Amino acid sequence: MKRRTFTLGAILAAFAAPLRAIAAPIKATLYKNPQCTCCEGYAAYLRENGFVVDVKPTNDLTEISQKAGVPEKLQGCHTMFVERYVVDGHVPVNVVRKLLSEKPAIAGITLPGMPTGSPGMSGDKTQAFVIYAVTKDGKAPAVYATE
Repeated sequence: MKRRTFTLGAILAAFAAPLRAIAAPIKATLYKNPQCTCCEGYAAYLRENGFVVDVKPTNDLTEISQKAGVPEKLQGCHTMFVERYVVDGHVPVNVVRKLLSEKPAIAGITLPGMPTGSPGMSGDKTQAFVIYAVTKDGKAPAVYATE
């Protein structure tokens, strides 16, 4: 009886380990302008969707984004680092999850500006959000997703 109990326990433990990894929260660090409140709204949106977000106010946002590979004309309101990627702006969580599951060979993604109705922003969405893939090797940004 003890051998059967041990074997059953070992089998259940083997299946439970991957499930714990899937359910693990996604850790992210979000850099924002100290006076910006919509960035806090975006961080709250991420937390509601299973992320653990460390918010860091900074006055060096442009420099942080550029060093991460985000061209100035495509920068968003804040810059987030998650796993090995940069996520700039109010990118919808399903696009962030797509990035993390596909693991493309890019520096990250960006939703330029502060589009009305995007996660963390007030108002109704008035047009499709175009999220760009960015690299650090000088390649032109390309559309990664349209939301």
